[in-house]
Amino acid sequence: MLKFNEELLRKYAKLAVVRGVNLKKGQDLIITANVRDEYFVKYLLEEAYNAGALHVRMEWYSDIYDSIRYKKEDKDSMAMLRSYEEEKLKYDLENLPARIYVESSDPDSLGEADPDKIAYIQKIRGPKVKKYREKMDGHYQWSIIGLPGEAWAHKVFPDLEIDDAMNKLMEAIIHTARLDGDPLENWELHSNNLHTKCKILNDLNIKDLHYTSKNGTDFRISLPKEMQFEGGSSNTIEGIKYEANIPTEECFTSPDKDSANGVLYATKPLSVNGNVVKDFGFKFKDGKVIEVLAKDDKDKKILENLISVDNGASHLGEVALVPFDSPINETGILFYNTLYDENACCHVALGESFVECIRNYDKLNKDEISKINLNHSVIHVDFMIGSSDLKIEAITYNGKNITIFENGTWAI
Repeated sequence: MLKFNEELLRKYAKLAVVRGVNLKKGQDLIITANVRDEYFVKYLLEEAYNAGALHVRMEWYSDIYDSIRYKKEDKDSMAMLRSYEEEKLKYDLENLPARIYVESSDPDSLGEADPDKIAYIQKIRGPKVKKYREKMDGHYQWSIIGLPGEAWAHKVFPDLEIDDAMNKLMEAIIHTARLDGDPLENWELHSNNLHTKCKILNDLNIKDLHYTSKNGTDFRISLPKEMQFEGGSSNTIEGIKYEANIPTEECFTSPDKDSANGVLYATKPLSVNGNVVKDFGFKFKDGKVIEVLAKDDKDKKILENLISVDNGASHLGEVALVPFDSPINETGILFYNTLYDENACCHVALGESFVECIRNYDKLNKDEISKINLNHSVIHVDFMIGSSDLKIEAITYNGKNITIFENGTWAI
């Protein structure tokens, strides 16, 4: 097996534990990782216990396991929330462990699975898990990081031998995760820069956003007055700082769920439910997708199933601003992985909104939050819309028109 530099892996693991989830002494940690990633997980374990973890629980996944299950197992069986799974969710709700997700999966792992079956399982199983997740949201730290996997590396660099592809992908991860030098210092500076950009946006008091591009995108969406942009490190309601995504380049918020109108075209392929879809877009009216635009019939079917999972799956829950000249986009690499590709350029997301983007969210009760017209869904799927000629005009609540993006990058 190809081996990466041990010092680098330790540095990466420390970043995930200390800056990513900011693990507290006496706190539980859950690590979700591929079975083939044990070589790296051991460093995460060591750093977690060095930081004072009370207990670390491993949740392993496998592309092969998932692929065979979707082919062979009954859909109702897969949609079940078994008693042992529910007990784990109850434990997590009571103890609020931090979570690190190590993403190395094959973008095409479910390429042979029935899209209808995937949608059915999401529709039935999703709400059962979501009722626990909603109660935990905002009360625990979590972080997603990437690690090269052979199938993923081959997808990104198909013309290279597998060891060369793995090394090339690791180089890109090192760069985008800011692992050169002192990663902890790098992330403090980067996070502060994103906070500054968010403050500039929030001070504008934006009501509407209008997106236009030569690819046919012509799209408008509104932001509730109560919403604000966030980026960089987040905070739990209890005030613990953490980095949800390593890497991240975005300033994001959630829109009024019924305000989207026009056409949005994706500018990068999307890996969704173990499939890669290309050359697609959506037509919106009064917040809802009324037409999936896709050149390939299979891709169109996958996307139509995605937006039918529940009532909120066909509405948007996020708008995110990322300059086209971001460090991730400058690599020239199409990652086929949302963690990276969403931070390459501007994107939006179908599905669940970010209630934590509400101003003074921690001081509001459920009734006050529910009055804000945000979207709710069991899914949250980002797709990229940034391009070198993307223009975004902001219309403020006091009637000013301000260009905030020009030629794909910041104009403010």
